Amino acid sequence: MSADIALKTKQEISKNLAVGLVLASVGAIAFSGKAIIVKLAYRHGVDAVTLIMYRMLFALPIFAVMAWWASRGKPPLTGRDWFGVIGLGITGYYLASFLDFAGLSYISASLERLILYLNPTLVMLLGLVLYKRKIKRMQMLGMVISYAGVILVFGHEINLQGTDAALGALLVFLSAISYAVYLSFSGELVQRLGSLRLVGLATTVACLLCMAQFVLLRPWSAMLVAPAVIWLSVLNATLCTAVPVLMVMMAIERIGASLAAQTGMIGPMSTILMGVLILGEPFTAWVAAGTVLVIAGIFVFTSSARGLSR
Repeated sequence: MSADIALKTKQEISKNLAVGLVLASVGAIAFSGKAIIVKLAYRHGVDAVTLIMYRMLFALPIFAVMAWWASRGKPPLTGRDWFGVIGLGITGYYLASFLDFAGLSYISASLERLILYLNPTLVMLLGLVLYKRKIKRMQMLGMVISYAGVILVFGHEINLQGTDAALGALLVFLSAISYAVYLSFSGELVQRLGSLRLVGLATTVACLLCMAQFVLLRPWSAMLVAPAVIWLSVLNATLCTAVPVLMVMMAIERIGASLAAQTGMIGPMSTILMGVLILGEPFTAWVAAGTVLVIAGIFVFTSSARGLSR
């Protein structure tokens, strides 16, 4: 009897591992598709302010329902909780998203994804500045390798795009910093509110801010865009925003955050592949070498960080 129970337990663990890996992989690919959709929408003459407004307009009902669902039976938020939710909504989803969208109007989807993939290193650097956390030698080595990869791809792209590439890369890098600030300060609220409730509330705040930004900066006539922009925005809000958030959270429940993060390494490669096949972006030896360096560097960085935490 005990052997049967052990066999069933082993089968359940294997099933959870397989399902978790599939969820994490599909979630990473769906997340990476966001840059492709944004680049396609820019071909129809829309600007970043209008495009992100439409994305958040269609995403708002999804995240509002998520926040409501996760808040059922829970105590109401305190004033301090609301202050934290608003702050995290601004840094993690409003600023990070807007700066990313703005940067994508100047650089390739491949370079954008590689820059955003540096996020773990930025969280570590913020930990050094804010909490005096030490950076170990292997973590530093991983950072050097990954940043060298980004610089390699950036150097190639600036030769093709000129100063626009520098502006785009800066905007996307600021987006990565903004999201790193969100991750650095979200720990306490995640423990108190839960990840699903916090994501739902913070993203709802960001959606409202993006719509308010459009009202303040653009005339109502700017809402008249090509039908393709509307459909691309719906796809962005659902398949590339809400769906991968839920998939990654479900994957973390099954396989843990570390393995889910490693599986996320498929993201940059899928972005580059979609950029080549859908957008017609060039795939050169420089892009290939830079991508290998970034992924290898982040692997070394995250592996050493996990080793320290055990």
